[in-house]
Amino acid sequence: MTDPVNDVAANLAEIKARINKAAAAAGRPPGAARLIAVSKVQPVEKMDAALAAGHRLFGENRVQEAKAKFPAARERYPDIELHLIGPLQTNKVKEAVALFDVIQTLDRPRLAAALAEEGRKRGRLPRLFVEVNVGAEPQKAGIPPSDLPAFLEECRAVHGLSIDGLMCIPPADQDPTPHFALLCDLAKRHGLAEVSMGMSGDYEQAVAQGATFVRVGTAIFGTRIKPATHG
Repeated sequence: MTDPVNDVAANLAEIKARINKAAAAAGRPPGAARLIAVSKVQPVEKMDAALAAGHRLFGENRVQEAKAKFPAARERYPDIELHLIGPLQTNKVKEAVALFDVIQTLDRPRLAAALAEEGRKRGRLPRLFVEVNVGAEPQKAGIPPSDLPAFLEECRAVHGLSIDGLMCIPPADQDPTPHFALLCDLAKRHGLAEVSMGMSGDYEQAVAQGATFVRVGTAIFGTRIKPATHG
């Protein structure tokens, strides 16, 4: 019988080594890309295994699931860094701002307004990334690349938001490399330091193109216990 604790620890070590190898091959320094362990719909035992292995950077898709798992974990590991990588409804903004260190899925003006309002009430906000629909897929969330300059200007000038980075999910049926290159180019063009892209099947390509965060779930934790969306 396999030991899930050791499996998760071994998987984390292997993926981090592969990230650093991909970075070195692209002429980037060690640590240029950080690994977000995507713990959505995974048993708490596997999340605990990652924590026991020393990992502290996690991604969750849903506010309610994160709220059920992470406050208790943070009592034991106060240095956890938690990213929201799934869609955020405006009625969940208050809870999301209280819980997450980074919200990666800012994707519409109404959400920008709601985040700005909550930030004024609290005197603080998580770091914010804009989600970009790099493949122009009508079924996906995200700002079209052509609309990004105007959206960033609205976030900053109208709502007073500070934007730290961009994120994307390329089309599943296409080579992700051109989409990763596009996102990095957009980030550079707009003076944004952070780029979140790449998942279990393509994170090395994302690192080669310039990702500063990659989001990996199944390659760390194994198959999810139920289907989920986004991330």
